[in-house]
Amino acid sequence: MPTYSIRRFADPDALRRLRPRYLLTLLRPHADYFAGRTLVFPSSDEGEIDYETLSGILLNPDDRMPKPLVDTLYYINEMATEDGMDKLLAAAEAAGLTLDAGAEVSPADVAVQVWLKDPSLLERSHAQGFLARLRSYQSFQSTECPGPACDPSPTALAALETDLDDWFEKKKRGRGCRIFPFARADGVWFLVRHGQPFKREGSLEAGEPGSIYYRPVKHDIVVYLPDSGELRVNAVSKGEKDLYSAKFGLHLFGREDHFLGAAMYTLDPLRDDGDAALACTDIEGMEWVKLTEIRYFWKGTPFEIEIRRSDDLFAVMARRNGRIPSGPSIIGAKFLAKFADAKVARSVSIRPPNTAEYTRDDDGMLVAQWLSKRGFILAEQEDRDEKAEPILAGA
Repeated sequence: MPTYSIRRFADPDALRRLRPRYLLTLLRPHADYFAGRTLVFPSSDEGEIDYETLSGILLNPDDRMPKPLVDTLYYINEMATEDGMDKLLAAAEAAGLTLDAGAEVSPADVAVQVWLKDPSLLERSHAQGFLARLRSYQSFQSTECPGPACDPSPTALAALETDLDDWFEKKKRGRGCRIFPFARADGVWFLVRHGQPFKREGSLEAGEPGSIYYRPVKHDIVVYLPDSGELRVNAVSKGEKDLYSAKFGLHLFGREDHFLGAAMYTLDPLRDDGDAALACTDIEGMEWVKLTEIRYFWKGTPFEIEIRRSDDLFAVMARRNGRIPSGPSIIGAKFLAKFADAKVARSVSIRPPNTAEYTRDDDGMLVAQWLSKRGFILAEQEDRDEKAEPILAGA
């Protein structure tokens, strides 16, 4: 069950802006629940709705509220915005879905209509919005580079959902996960919607204290990039990341160990190549990159982690005739990258062996090209070393 938060939709004035026939069609399947809370719907679409009482019920749910009603209200509330309306109108047109989209419809009107005609279309449009929120991921490298194409069948996705559900249920997160695949220019993006452990919160009902018990919803993102054979995972726990690596490998490519989880990134080019590692003029869409933070790990007892920051570390080193020391391991770095489509530079972070963070997920394709060409991606660095060996031998 999603986290219950529908204040945008449940405000009395917002409810009045909905066409009564849409609202009544949406709520009448749950008439018994509302009657138990002293609200009886009019017998016809022309009757008067008690909006204040309805708003009070929606804003103060109890543990008897039907789960399908909670899900319905959550998704409609999430998409009852101007941006949500634009997305739903475009999705409905693409799907050939006819809506009563006159000049006077509100965003909530559109969301309710789409839900009534095709709930899966609204859910998918809602899920697609989460793809733009990716900020950090762990990478798993496959046994093939480049990797095979990926066009998952409904049968494969259903089997994958079942395997994920088994794990989520065991970890007290419930069943009912959904996977939404989206084909994009760089590969296939999967949004995984699943539950979290149950949560109980206090509530008030007719002035008396009570509680509502629900399972919050969580969205993870898994990205498969065939050009590099890479699986990127945006999730919270190590268990979830390892789960996705194994089960996506199994159901998409036939083996749980297809994505080995080997180290993906290295920061050695910063030491080996200096500021030449930041060159990006050969990447269309990138203007410049600066090193703004570097983290060193000095071995020993006790160990030491050293962090150096500046708005341009290589410029600072050049001014002081300094260089990156050879003794410590480089365990993290932050960069400031200027993209051609942006007025201000944006942050990029790399933490070996497998973690990258972008300010905006749209930067990913360009940053991946830059990392690859400068040798920050281990597979590419190994290819470069292998090509260099015959030249060195001849020399």
